[in-house]
Amino acid sequence: MRIDKFLKVSRLIKRRSVAKDVADAQRIYVNGQLAKPGKTVKVGDQVQLHLGLKIITIEITSLTLLKDQDMYTLISEEKRSL
Repeated sequence: MRIDKFLKVSRLIKRRSVAKDVADAQRIYVNGQLAKPGKTVKVGDQVQLHLGLKIITIEITSLTLLKDQDMYTLISEEKRSL
């Protein structure tokens, strides 16, 4: 699954177009490497998002949305300094 679609389906980002814009702005890293919107992700990948003043790190646990179950595990959420 593409990273922009994963972020939308997992509800980390509200719209796919916003997820694409975040990736184009070089704010998404997959397994430590800068990711473009079309980057393919799989279960077990670590994703780091730089959103505003937060840095969110998750691990992908599922690529399918199941009722009442998250598609990721939150590893860390930290504030970044200016």
